Amino acid sequence: MSVWALLAINAAILVACFVGLWLICLKPKDVTPVDSFWAFGMVVMAISSFIFATGDPQRKLLLLVLTTVWGVRLGSYMLWRWRDHGSDRRYVALLGKAQERRGWSFAKASALLVFATQAPLLFIVCLPAQLGQVDGAPPIGTLGVIGACVCLFGVLFETVGDLQLVRFKRDPANKGQVMDRGLWRYTRHPNYFGDACAWWGIWLVAAETSTGAWSIIGPMLLTWTLMKWSGAPTIEGKMSRTKPGYADYVRRTSGFVPWFPKRA
Repeated sequence: MSVWALLAINAAILVACFVGLWLICLKPKDVTPVDSFWAFGMVVMAISSFIFATGDPQRKLLLLVLTTVWGVRLGSYMLWRWRDHGSDRRYVALLGKAQERRGWSFAKASALLVFATQAPLLFIVCLPAQLGQVDGAPPIGTLGVIGACVCLFGVLFETVGDLQLVRFKRDPANKGQVMDRGLWRYTRHPNYFGDACAWWGIWLVAAETSTGAWSIIGPMLLTWTLMKWSGAPTIEGKMSRTKPGYADYVRRTSGFVPWFPKRA
């Protein structure tokens, strides 16, 4: 199967999944589940590529396993957070403004502002899991092994960071305080750093093939969104307004790549 045929099949599957999820979200008027599908959808793309692509079987299996480990972990966590915390206030504010200022219905606002933007981003970010399964050669080598290790490190890093944050928030004594312990002492966003590591690792596995190497746009786009667009900027803007000690935390703590905190 050609690259373009594979991508066309995957794109059709992804659009069908997003349309189905959009229809499900219309009744409760809550689009928060799209965050969990951001992870599960990439697993779907990896599974589809595993079925239809005709590349090296071992690399296909490795990419499928790595993507699934990352996606199931993150997707399950996001589902739990939705059930535990309720609707994401960012989506509520975004869709509320569109309905109030533009007169859009919830269906139109959610379709255009959430689902129509998330789908292409998801498709591009997970290109390594798709294009890495196309070529039949070479077999997995040193770069692929390094990539697998980087990916698993990233999954472990973000998992530990998420668990530390959940425990911190559940302690009433920490109310109003800034989380600056554990991994959060060395980076303000261990979850985002782990995410980036996971997909750069998956790309390294894919990059051993000539077709897979072109998928570098995936981890580049993900890293940019986490650092400059929908990730860190949205979180830090809110934290700066609501947490009195957050400005000091920003001054002494690395914004992304873990490093030792600066002295006061």
